[in-house]
Amino acid sequence: MAKEIKSVGIVGAGFTGKQIAAQTAQNNFVVKVYDSNPKSVEDAKKYITGVLKRKNLMDAIQDVSYYSDLDKALKDVDLVIEAVPENLALKKKIFSQIDNLAPAHTIIGTNSSSYPVSKIESAVKRKDKVLNLHFYPPIPTRPMVDIMRGSETSEETFEIGKKWIEDIKCEPLVVNKECLGFVFNRIWHTVKKECLKIWDGGYADIKTVDTAWKIFTGMKMGPFTMMDGIGLDVAYAVEMSYYGESGDLNDKPPDAFKELVENGDLGLKTGKGFYTYRRRKK
Repeated sequence: MAKEIKSVGIVGAGFTGKQIAAQTAQNNFVVKVYDSNPKSVEDAKKYITGVLKRKNLMDAIQDVSYYSDLDKALKDVDLVIEAVPENLALKKKIFSQIDNLAPAHTIIGTNSSSYPVSKIESAVKRKDKVLNLHFYPPIPTRPMVDIMRGSETSEETFEIGKKWIEDIKCEPLVVNKECLGFVFNRIWHTVKKECLKIWDGGYADIKTVDTAWKIFTGMKMGPFTMMDGIGLDVAYAVEMSYYGESGDLNDKPPDAFKELVENGDLGLKTGKGFYTYRRRKK
């Protein structure tokens, strides 16, 4: 096993994946970005290059490469982070592909928002080299990462992963004992669940809930605004993972929430979610 991380592969160049890549690149790491969708790769390149240019890190731009071929993207990487949608079967499929293609020493991390890596590790042979590495976008304003072991993760793997989080200027949130939702996301799940019940039950409107949260916490955004920012499809999938795990109807997200997702009202990225957003003119 490599004693330190030098080259990082990001599998999934969407909303969070490209942010992980940018955060990594600006801290002196070689970064390889992969997505099966060429448009996602191109969008990620524009975003990451823009971030590095604004920070005047022109040399770092040369250390980021982009791929639609997974085999090429995983060549010589020390760490791979899977950042695909919150679907357990999909994550297992991606983990298996990474396991077959990445060098033997490579650590495999999942950015899953809720699933413990122990639910994914059956897809790989290197069970001692897997981790939960969960980011909280937008990463520049929430520089923290949940880190949690699988059932066979070695202490060496854990310590290397923890040091890497510190090296990219984020705070490691160490989970001592496996749990669904990790550290802050477990707290955040309870907040979301109760906010959705208030909205679905007609007890108060979303603006009132967001206003109360902002006044009490001093934060600039309320829970509904944050869910719109994350993407309602992602938020709904995470809530369903909690419900699937517990089987408790109290954890089941409201049907009205599901309808928003099915209608394509996914929040900021589509221009409409709980709130309506004005699209920027090109």
